[in-house]
Amino acid sequence: MIKKITTPFTVEDARSLRAGDEIRLSGIIWTGRDAAHKKLVALLESGAELPVDLKDQIIYFVGPCPAPPGRPIGSAGPTTSGRMDAYSPIIISRCGLTGMIGKGNRSAAVVDAMKQYGAVYFGATGGAGALIAKCIKSCEVIAFPELGTEAIHKLEVEDFPLVVAIDAEGNSLYE
Repeated sequence: MIKKITTPFTVEDARSLRAGDEIRLSGIIWTGRDAAHKKLVALLESGAELPVDLKDQIIYFVGPCPAPPGRPIGSAGPTTSGRMDAYSPIIISRCGLTGMIGKGNRSAAVVDAMKQYGAVYFGATGGAGALIAKCIKSCEVIAFPELGTEAIHKLEVEDFPLVVAIDAEGNSLYE
């Protein structure tokens, strides 16, 4: 059975999902790769305000390609999530982030933070960036434009196909 989810994505929503659940996600999500995560953590450590409120939100680990004519975005396939493992526990615990989308396994520290604070990790299909882009209805740079494709983007998605790869209890499709 496919579960439909619309953002915002609360802790209760996250805790209701199980590893292996098929998802169709709609609403607003945010992009961020390692360069953006490093800047977010630096802002948190300095006490500065973040450019986006991440409470009850989902970050997609992607560096989208430039948009072709008539489209809001180019290819938008997931990047390897391990590059965010140094930053994700801090963002989950201090910002209230409840969802992450990427590819590949996560570290024990990330899974521990997910279990403690109620977050899930969604897997997106690597190599399917052009197909995923068809689910993205709008794309806007929100922060760190100097990072180019690694800037934080606000995406509006509709029926984005995902699978719960690691749930809020730590159950993992990778094990």
